[in-house]
Amino acid sequence: MDVFERLARKLDELPQGFPRTESGVELKILRIIFAEDDAEMALQLTPVPETAEEIAARLGLPVDETRGRLDMMAKKGQIASIKLGGRQVYRLLPFVIGIYEMQRQNRLTHELAHLFEEYLPILCQVEGGHPPHVARVIPVQGSVSPELQLLPHEDVRQIIQQAKSFRVQDCICRREQDLLGHHCRHPVRTCLHYSMEEGAFDYFNPDGDIITKEDALKIMAAAEREGLVHTVHNIKDVPVGFLCNCCSCCCGLIRSLKEYHAPYVLAKSNYMARIDPDNCQACGTCKDERCPMEAIEEAEEVYRVVAHRCIGCGACVITCPGEAIALVGRPEPDRDPIAENMRDWGKKRLER
Repeated sequence: MDVFERLARKLDELPQGFPRTESGVELKILRIIFAEDDAEMALQLTPVPETAEEIAARLGLPVDETRGRLDMMAKKGQIASIKLGGRQVYRLLPFVIGIYEMQRQNRLTHELAHLFEEYLPILCQVEGGHPPHVARVIPVQGSVSPELQLLPHEDVRQIIQQAKSFRVQDCICRREQDLLGHHCRHPVRTCLHYSMEEGAFDYFNPDGDIITKEDALKIMAAAEREGLVHTVHNIKDVPVGFLCNCCSCCCGLIRSLKEYHAPYVLAKSNYMARIDPDNCQACGTCKDERCPMEAIEEAEEVYRVVAHRCIGCGACVITCPGEAIALVGRPEPDRDPIAENMRDWGKKRLER
């Protein structure tokens, strides 16, 4: 078994999965992203974060050489390098959400984009074929009825206020679709990463810009005006996480939900849209311009929400001229569960 087949098997053992195919497209992807020696090193890592010193001791290698090798692999988006507890640590990344999303700038080629699109229908059936959900939706600001109180993990601004470090990167989905000839009208630089540690991205920050808390809030507000969907890890306690702003034309999460019927890729928020027929002006803005899920339909000169399609993003609410739409609490039996932390999430995924 060659190194790429062994790496594919190791990635498939992670909670996110990396399914095999008859065509071997997943191996073609790995051969583009990894050189053989990088793949061999990736096989020596685990999903548990370790310092360069710990990895070097475990492998019997010099520390400086090991750190240099790990830093180079992290710059190529092959592994993760993050700051946790004041220490710079390294770990094996899953393929999605992980390695592929790190293939920005000149690493995302036309060939890699085509191979990923070939693989996506198979990949998302594994990623989104069983609980718990991979990611979840957070409502946009001002879309939830005032009498309801958002929990901290349901409020994008509370997450940002609690975090201490931020960076912004290009959206990998829009970059990929642009390479394939599908040009999105939305901004590209909308993918936020945050950390609860000071200076988290100072040592290692590939393909991104370190920004302030105020910058992060402005980016999220602009995304809401664009009608983009806030998505995060489907976990309550996330010391280092992402805040994506997804469009229905490019986003792999939304496309997997709509096109490939992978129900556990994206959890709905705990809210759903409701249209007041007395205030509805039947302008069609919500249906034609804002809803990413085709969850609004015309009915008897007004519009109504198709409840089972609504993901509770609130994109329709903030541009309704008649203020006829609000997010209301979703019935308890219809709420998607949220894992407490990454360990809890991974354990439940591996129970499949």
